[in-house]
Formats: sequence, structure tokens, C-alpha cells
Amino acid sequence: MVDALREHRKVQLETRIALGLGKMPDDALLFPMLDGSPRSPRAFSAEWSDVAASIGMPQITLHALRHTLASQLIDAGIDPVRICKRLGHANPSVTMKIYAHLFQRRDDKVTVAINAALAGFGKTC
Repeated sequence: MVDALREHRKVQLETRIALGLGKMPDDALLFPMLDGSPRSPRAFSAEWSDVAASIGMPQITLHALRHTLASQLIDAGIDPVRICKRLGHANPSVTMKIYAHLFQRRDDKVTVAINAALAGFGKTC
């Protein structure tokens, strides 16, 4: 992914220079308009839809992909603070509020782990 992003930035720089727009600042947006301004979220979503269709991917919105990532991270046992950072939420309470139902499912795994630990404890005493 890093290589793809570096190549993307290289193409951006070459395009801007070819158009006489000069170099981008180091903190430029990842997918800006040519003048550096933010792209419309709707335009970005439409382009994503076109790309997904061109590679035979089902119609899945970027928003759905974001939720899928969060769900997979929660299922993998990643802590809410790290998930919060990955999703760009203001704080972990936002993550917990949105995905509380998924964290509750994780509680079943906690119960199994506690029961297994307690079962082992009784045998060692």
C-alpha cells in the first residue's frame, strides 16, 4: 500500500508540474483536486464505485468498507483506543457508542476465557 501511495504522489507531482501548478506542500491532501482543494465526498464515492465495478467488486460503499474494517478489528480483539485512532474518531467513546453491539458480542469470548482460566485454577490447587 505504501508503494502505491508513493506512486500516486509521484503522479500527482508530475501532473501538477506539467500543468505549471508547481510542487505540492508536504502536508497536502492525499486525493485533492489539482489546485490542492478537497475533493467532494460524493465525487470520490462515485469514482470508487466506478473502480469497484471495473474490477468486478460488488457494489460496496466506502462507508460499508469502513464499518467492515471496524468489525474485523473488534472481532480480532483490537482494543477500542487503537480502533478509534485507525477510524479517526475524536475519542474512544465515539467508537464505543457506534460499535457497542459488536463489543458486546466479544463478551462471549471473554466469558469462555474466564471459565477456562477458572477451570484450570481449580486443578492446580
